[in-house]
Amino acid sequence: MWSELQRKSDSVMVCLCLRRRHDGKDERRMSEKKIMLGNAAIARGAYEAGVKVSAAYPGTPSTEISENVVKYDEIYAEWSPNEKVAMEVAIGASISGVRAMASMKHVGVNVASDPLYTASYTGVGGGLVLVAADDPGLYSSQNEQDTRCVARAAQVPVLEPSDSQEAKDFMKFAFEVSEKYDTPVILRTTTRLSHSQGTVELLEREERPDKPYERNIRKYVMMPAMAKGRHVHVEKRMEAMAEDGGGFPINRAEYNDTSIGFITSGIPYQYVKEVFPEASVLKLGMVHPLPKKLIEEFASKVEKLYIFEELEPVIEEQVKAWGIQATGKEIFTRQGEYSANMLRSALLGEKMEQQPAAVPARPPILCPGCPHRSVFTILKKLKIHAAGDIGCYTLGAVAPLEVIDTTICMGASISSLHGMEKAKGKDYIKNWVAVIGDSTFMHTGVNSLINTVYNQGSGTVIIVDNSTTGMTGHQDHAATGKTLKGETVPAINIYQFCKAIGIEHVAEVNAFDLPLLEKVIKEETAREEVSVIITKSPCVLLKGNVFPDVCVPIPEKCKKCGACLKPGCPALTRNEDGTIAIDATMCNGCGLCMQLCPFDAIEKERK
Repeated sequence: MWSELQRKSDSVMVCLCLRRRHDGKDERRMSEKKIMLGNAAIARGAYEAGVKVSAAYPGTPSTEISENVVKYDEIYAEWSPNEKVAMEVAIGASISGVRAMASMKHVGVNVASDPLYTASYTGVGGGLVLVAADDPGLYSSQNEQDTRCVARAAQVPVLEPSDSQEAKDFMKFAFEVSEKYDTPVILRTTTRLSHSQGTVELLEREERPDKPYERNIRKYVMMPAMAKGRHVHVEKRMEAMAEDGGGFPINRAEYNDTSIGFITSGIPYQYVKEVFPEASVLKLGMVHPLPKKLIEEFASKVEKLYIFEELEPVIEEQVKAWGIQATGKEIFTRQGEYSANMLRSALLGEKMEQQPAAVPARPPILCPGCPHRSVFTILKKLKIHAAGDIGCYTLGAVAPLEVIDTTICMGASISSLHGMEKAKGKDYIKNWVAVIGDSTFMHTGVNSLINTVYNQGSGTVIIVDNSTTGMTGHQDHAATGKTLKGETVPAINIYQFCKAIGIEHVAEVNAFDLPLLEKVIKEETAREEVSVIITKSPCVLLKGNVFPDVCVPIPEKCKKCGACLKPGCPALTRNEDGTIAIDATMCNGCGLCMQLCPFDAIEKERK
C-alpha cells in the first residue's frame, strides 16, 4: 500500500522505471537520472509529490531547498519573515486541502515550535511536511541541537534519508504518511546530506486534486475541550505508526555477518557501510516513532549490537529502555559530525596513517568593502559594547574588531539590551548598542523593538541595513522589495516603521560616512530614551553592484602607522619596508582605509 520506487542499476541517463502506486497498481513512465544536491532532491520530491505551497526562512544548511522549489511553477514558494510564519502558512495551506511544506534549519524549528506542537494535535488536511536541517559539527550555527528531540516532545514522526535519492523518495513518502495518519511529518536532514550530491531518478509530477475543505471545529480549533480529545488521537496515531513501522519500506534490515550488527540512520549509515560492508545493518528511515518489533527481531539475530547515530542518543535511549543490550554513546561522541574514520577508530582501533597537511588557519573575516566593518570601526574607537545578533555582523566579535559581546539567537540583540537596561539602569547601557541586520530585524527584531518602546526602555539600536539576507547567500526579505519568485513588491520602510511605533529619534546614515556616523552614535547613545540608527549601505556581493574605484596607497606619504590596518580589511597588507599594500583584485573602493589614514597616504583611483 506504500509507494516504493524500484531503482534500476543501469547507468543510462534515461530509463524506464517501475513505480508501485499506493493503490497496488504498477505504473510505467519515462524517467531521467540527474546528479543533485540533497536540498535540490528534497525540492524535487516536493514537486513530484504534488506540493502546491512552500514557505521558508533562509538558514544554512536548508536554504537551497526553497531556491530549488521556486524553479517549479506549479508550486507557490515564498520567503516568510520567520520560521513561525512559514510553518503557519504551510499549516493553513494544508487545512485548505493541498499538500504543503515549510523548510528551515534546526534553530528555526525552535521559532516554529509553537504552531508545530499544536499542528500535531490538529492533524492535517492535505499532507504537511516540515523539512528541518540539522547542523552536526556547527558549520554555521550557534548550537548543535537535535531536531529528533523536538519531534519526540511534539509527538511528530521523523523521516531521515541517507543520500540524495532517498531525500527525494522520503519526501514523497512523508506526504503519504502525513495523510494516512493525519499528522505533520518532519523530514530531517543534516549539513552533510543537504550539501552532498548524488544521482537522483526524476519522475513526473503527480497532480493531486485538492481535498474539499470541511469545517471541523473539534479538529482545528484547539480550545482546551477540543485539545483533550485530539491528544487522545495523537497517542493512538503514534502507537499505530510504531506498530506499522516495521513494514515501512524505508525501514529495512540488511542481514550479512550476524556477529556484528548496527542500528543507524541518515548519513551515518553511509559510514557504517564503508567501514563494515559485511556487517548486518538495520537502517531506519523513520527514526521516530521507532518500530519496536523490527528492532527486537534484528537485535535477536546479531551477537554484538551497536547504535551509531549523530548527536543525541535518541534511538539508543529507547532501545535500551526496551531492555535490549547495545553499545552506543559509551564509545561514540554526542558532539560534532561523525565520519568513517571515527568509526574505524572507535571499533577497530585504527588511526589515520597519514595526518592531514598542516594548513594555516584562516580566521573568519568580513569581506573587503563590507559596510559592517566601518560601523564596528567607529564603535571600537568609541569603546562601545554591542549586543549582537545572527548574521555576517557576528564577525564583529573576533579580532581585530572585537566589538560584539553577545550573540544568542535571532532578534535577541534588542531584547537582551533591554534586559540589561532594566537590570542596571539607563546609565549602564550608554556605552552599549544593539546591532542587528535588516533581515534579522524583520525576522524577530521587530517584536523586540516594539517591546522596548512599550516598556519604556532606552538604549540605541543600530540596524545595519545591507539590503539582503547576507550570511545565507543573499536572499530577499520584506524590506528589499523582491519576493522569492523575483517579483517586485512594496518594500517595508524600516525608517517609517520605527517612527510608526513611536520612536522619535531615528537616523539614517551611510555606513561609510565615518564623521557623520561617529557624530550620530555619540548623540544617540547619550539619550535617555530608545533611539535607532539605520546604516544603509548595500552588501558588496549583491548582484548588480558596481565598484568603479579602487584604493591605491601612496608609498612616499605612508608613515607606517598602521591606522588603515586596524579594521582588518583583507585587501590591505604591509610591504617588507612597512608601507601599506592594497590588493586591487580584492579592493572594492569603499574608502574606509582612506578615511582612517591621517597622512592622506591613500587615494581613490578609477579601475
